[in-house]
Amino acid sequence: MPSQSPKRLGLFGGTFNPIHYGHLRTGEEVVEALSLDRLWFIPAAVPPHKAPQGITPFEVRLEMTRLAVGDNPRVEVSDIEGRRPGKSYSIETLRRIRQELGPTWELYFILGLDAILEIPTWKDFRDLFSLCHFVVLDRPGYGRRQLEEVLREEVDPHFQPLADGTGFQHPSGCQVLMQATTLLDISATMIRALVRSGRSIRYLLPDAVRGYIIKNKLYL
Repeated sequence: MPSQSPKRLGLFGGTFNPIHYGHLRTGEEVVEALSLDRLWFIPAAVPPHKAPQGITPFEVRLEMTRLAVGDNPRVEVSDIEGRRPGKSYSIETLRRIRQELGPTWELYFILGLDAILEIPTWKDFRDLFSLCHFVVLDRPGYGRRQLEEVLREEVDPHFQPLADGTGFQHPSGCQVLMQATTLLDISATMIRALVRSGRSIRYLLPDAVRGYIIKNKLYL
């Protein structure tokens, strides 16, 4: 009996303060481009690289993310980083997911090119590349040559370019894949600033999230 191919799970982490159409459209396009079986949005409970003051409570950001996802059948919202104390280190999240799901799922960790260029500042960052594939989203002002330099100089000198030019392969077999997506010039920082100034945030994020922000007087 032939063995089944591993299922593919995308992991899209972030502060999501609040989640907006830029996040949602990116997730949808990555699901289609890589034929992912599932996608998890994972709000960070205590982001390691951000000052805790001023960040909306985890439970609030979790609820907004759930409202944003709605009834999309391939997308879920995970509270995994809110179920453990301390800072939300990606390495700990990935180890927990791998432990819970076992080897039957391939993991695809989604992040921006700007973020992966800073990966040497992450906890146990070299171990990440043996746990999952990376899906790296293009960002204006950042080049793929910078990515290759970071991977080979900071992570592992044995990274090899993929034959089709779409990314690089780690000695573990895990890949770092470049992925172009629709660039929507929306940011959570901009949305929070608009709310504070009393301006409209309509059409920047789902109406359910906009209504939640207004009802709960967030970001004022």
